[in-house]
Amino acid sequence: MENIEAINLRKHLAIGQVIPAVPLALEENGKWSEKYQRALIRYYLDSGAGGLAIGVHTTQFEIRDPEHNLFEPVLEFCSKAIDRHRDSRNTFAKIAGICGKTRQAKKEASFAAKNGYNAGLLNLSDLGDATDKVLITHCQKIAEVIPLIGFYLQPAVGGRKYSYEFWKEFVKIENVVAIKIAPFDRYGTLDVVRAVIESERDDIILYTGNDDNIIHDLLTPFEFDEKKLRIMGGLLGQWAIGTKSAQELMRKIRTGGGATGEWARLNATLTDFNSAIFDAANDFAGCIPGINEMLRREGLLPSNRCLDPKVKLSAGQDKELDRVSKVYRDWQDTPFIQQNLERWLED
Repeated sequence: MENIEAINLRKHLAIGQVIPAVPLALEENGKWSEKYQRALIRYYLDSGAGGLAIGVHTTQFEIRDPEHNLFEPVLEFCSKAIDRHRDSRNTFAKIAGICGKTRQAKKEASFAAKNGYNAGLLNLSDLGDATDKVLITHCQKIAEVIPLIGFYLQPAVGGRKYSYEFWKEFVKIENVVAIKIAPFDRYGTLDVVRAVIESERDDIILYTGNDDNIIHDLLTPFEFDEKKLRIMGGLLGQWAIGTKSAQELMRKIRTGGGATGEWARLNATLTDFNSAIFDAANDFAGCIPGINEMLRREGLLPSNRCLDPKVKLSAGQDKELDRVSKVYRDWQDTPFIQQNLERWLED
């Protein structure tokens, strides 16, 4: 029988939440800044985020490398900071990124569970081209440790293609609570939705990670064999920026209304905004520094630095960031940040 925490998590996710994928706060010299990491968390909480994902792609997978050894310190720090600053009366989703082959993934999942994380976003990239059978066995073992959020990560940033048959087997795992769909591919997105619909489970919640098509994902009533399903919220690197505006977007989508053409226009503007930040022109090479740079310009990060010093803004990306920052002010939280930044940066 499922415990009450997992049941509450499913209900919370089913409402439709804004869940930023949290960046890693680094000084220009590459040193991790607890001060700015805490400020980021305060910003997300005050913006109304319904959850945070830590230790994921945006946090930089390199936190696990021995020379940095930041996975456990960052997860523990962020969990405590969330608990210290959020309203404990409200349900909140603390999600830990889980990586590695089975032994490492179980260790990460155990650490996350012990530090108050409600679910693990399971990245299968380290299993390479393993068969579906091997992948499912791996997922089953991690699900014994922590509730799972499946993760369809796009190949351009380390993921791979997963078949409909894989997702059909994945949704049979009892402790799966949600799936983040992020292949940046409409065919792949449909494979996941179809697998969930055909499973006849009503307790697996779908979240978009398709930063290139956010609004359309959230508005679309997917239908297979006369059965319908919606993507309920977003777990997104894009929502690490403009989190308060994302919360307002989710509120409008939840309440319905609005002309189809206007939603299509907004989707195009958000996708263009994202294209510069994620560096789509260069196959997403500048994705993480792009997010960091936007937050640096707002004062929420001390630099756009990545753990790997070779990972930098692509040539011309800074000019693209200038362009979209000027044109798409509604997708940013500049006045809100200016009003609160000093408080968020306090010890």
